[in-house]
Amino acid sequence: MAPAGCHTGAMRFLVRVLVNAFAIWVVTLIPVLQVTVTPFAPGGDLQLVLTLLAVAAIFAIVNSVIGTVIRIVAFPLYILTLGLISLVVNGFLLWLTAVITGSFGWGLEVGHFWWGVVAAFLITVINWLFGIVLRPQKKDD
Repeated sequence: MAPAGCHTGAMRFLVRVLVNAFAIWVVTLIPVLQVTVTPFAPGGDLQLVLTLLAVAAIFAIVNSVIGTVIRIVAFPLYILTLGLISLVVNGFLLWLTAVITGSFGWGLEVGHFWWGVVAAFLITVINWLFGIVLRPQKKDD
């Protein structure tokens, strides 16, 4: 039997993927950002949803693994820029996700790096808003 903490971690990852998928979808609805998603073949609505979920999962993994390494290495830049470098780092991670998924012939496409930075910022804001809503409330005893 798996420990209770294992289910909590898996559930958090699943929720994170769902929220990321929604946030990425919202960003693709803003044409000026030049962020699109190319769905799996044959390209119907179901394939679009599955592609968004796959892209979101890859984005979550890239953010967790590569993003953590970048944040540790670039810690002095975070201090010097008062955290503003995080906008560029998040844009880079979104662009990297686009490169990874695009290599499969489906997935995320970011037309321009700086619009990708803006899109990553919007994804972060949407994740933050959902984090506030979905955060478990403390119960008064």
